[in-house]
Amino acid sequence: MPKRKKQLKPLSQLDLLMEFFKKNPNKDIPHPEVVDWATREWKKRTSKVFRDPDRGIRSLFQKGLLLKVKKGVYRYTPSVVRRNVQKDFTPAQKEKIFERDGYRCVICGCDSKGTEELHADHIVPQALGGKATIKNGQTLCSNHNMMKKTLRQTEAGKKMFIRLYEIAKNKNNEEVKAFCLDILRIYEKHGINGHIEWEK
Repeated sequence: MPKRKKQLKPLSQLDLLMEFFKKNPNKDIPHPEVVDWATREWKKRTSKVFRDPDRGIRSLFQKGLLLKVKKGVYRYTPSVVRRNVQKDFTPAQKEKIFERDGYRCVICGCDSKGTEELHADHIVPQALGGKATIKNGQTLCSNHNMMKKTLRQTEAGKKMFIRLYEIAKNKNNEEVKAFCLDILRIYEKHGINGHIEWEK
């Protein structure tokens, strides 16, 4: 009987980006250099357009596969990557995190019966050394999980309290307004996220 040919895994955009970094180990590579090569190579190999190489590079960094040297410059260092790659939560861990948090987003309180899907999120992100432990997990809806990934934890929190403050102002809810002001002043006191401005 003839041997069956081994099925090759289709090339993904992340695979292509990693191919470039692996060909250039221990080298500081500016963002445009990777993007230019990846978009050209993807077009050549697939006849398709590489839609978002920037997101792909960020994803590889968040997974611990790349080191960020400075803004817009990344490096692939095999020895460091082996130590840095973090595991994701197991299904059993996710279930315990959801159960502990009452199957609700810890920021907005929405549950899985609403329109938002629930996610088990790393409180300290994997890219910053956060481990896949129940203690480092929290339940977030897909909206707040995306916001946290984009803005980081303290930035997401500040944006949320600014929004809540604005709503309280419009509804003349002095109690909630005072609560939000106290929290936002703590941000100012400690000099956290001063680039996010708000009107008092």
